[in-house]
Amino acid sequence: MQHRIVVLGAGYTGATAAGRIARRLHREDVAITLVNAEPDFVERVRMHQLATGQDLAPRPFGEMFRGTGVSLKQGKVTAVDVDRRTVTVAALDATGEAQDEELEYDTLVYALGSGWNDQGVPGTAEHAHEIASRPGALRLRERLAGLAAGESVVVVGGGLTGIEAATEIAEARPDLAVALAARGGLGDWLSEKGAGHLRTVVDRLGITVHEHTAVTAVEAGHITTADGTTVPAAVTVWTTGFAVHPIARATSLEVSGTGQIVVDRTMRSVSHPDVYAVGDAALAMGPGDKPLRMSCASGVPGAWQAADAIAARLTGDKVPTVSVRYFNQCISLGRKDGLIQYVTADDRAKAAALTGRLAALYKEIICKGAAWGVAHPTLLPVRRRRVVRQTAVVPEGSPVRTAA
Repeated sequence: MQHRIVVLGAGYTGATAAGRIARRLHREDVAITLVNAEPDFVERVRMHQLATGQDLAPRPFGEMFRGTGVSLKQGKVTAVDVDRRTVTVAALDATGEAQDEELEYDTLVYALGSGWNDQGVPGTAEHAHEIASRPGALRLRERLAGLAAGESVVVVGGGLTGIEAATEIAEARPDLAVALAARGGLGDWLSEKGAGHLRTVVDRLGITVHEHTAVTAVEAGHITTADGTTVPAAVTVWTTGFAVHPIARATSLEVSGTGQIVVDRTMRSVSHPDVYAVGDAALAMGPGDKPLRMSCASGVPGAWQAADAIAARLTGDKVPTVSVRYFNQCISLGRKDGLIQYVTADDRAKAAALTGRLAALYKEIICKGAAWGVAHPTLLPVRRRRVVRQTAVVPEGSPVRTAA
């Protein structure tokens, strides 16, 4: 029998894991099913570009995984039963209607990722826009296109997503009054050079910055801050962080307070050894025993680690472990400017930073490279290995196996 591997979610991490597993294992030995709600790959790191009217190149999974042995199941994951080893998917039938379908697995890779987090602030769900998803970015795109000159846009959140959104909107629509509301100081985690360049760009683009500002309510036409100040906002864009998909919390998997699946160094669940979690869905520890932040920078190496660990355990090889570390933070400041903040292994800013047009080019190369890497997860061709069958349940490190 083929070993059934089901991968949930085809973002950067899920798609990478599925493709990498397929390239490491013999096609006759495994059945790899990739479950995703959409039929093509979404470059999530470009959603601020999509929102401002830029068109992104289509990347259909049918072309991306042609000839690899990965089978795409288009549908929405509605339930996971890790005790029965089943996944329930509302899959599209031939007529386009969603029908519940149950998939059985031997190994599960959970990569459902995260969405926007409204932080429970009143009015946010009803009145704010998000760019954590393609549908959200397209809704914002339509709303921005309908704004008249002089109308106001407030981006709430002073992190990477908020900065990229505010600068992209201000550059694309210089006729709008763009503001950024940050709970802390603008770029206060950056180096002196990085923060200085950020302020220069923000000033040049005419963005009003409300620093040390907590937003306590969002309404149609304005936001309200903790001190009672009302800030006009024909459009509010909410970028204050991400919340993981809630399905994991509804299972018997061990999860953190944030709902992330707790994993070991190989991205394997600490409570269910047949489950791996990658990307934003996983609580993985990095350098300095600090949790890795939700990002493509940590998610993709984690997907490589999970795929290689699964392949090694199925083929009887030694399981590799590679420490995930950070090198830089890449920030778009519109299409013509950027900021590359170099960081320590545990993500603290160094003094060095790359700025300006060269930084914008660097960021563009990184974005293109990330998308290319999903379709080429092993970089170079590798030899597919045969799966071996475990004949007894024994402690890890001393399995008794026979050839499949």
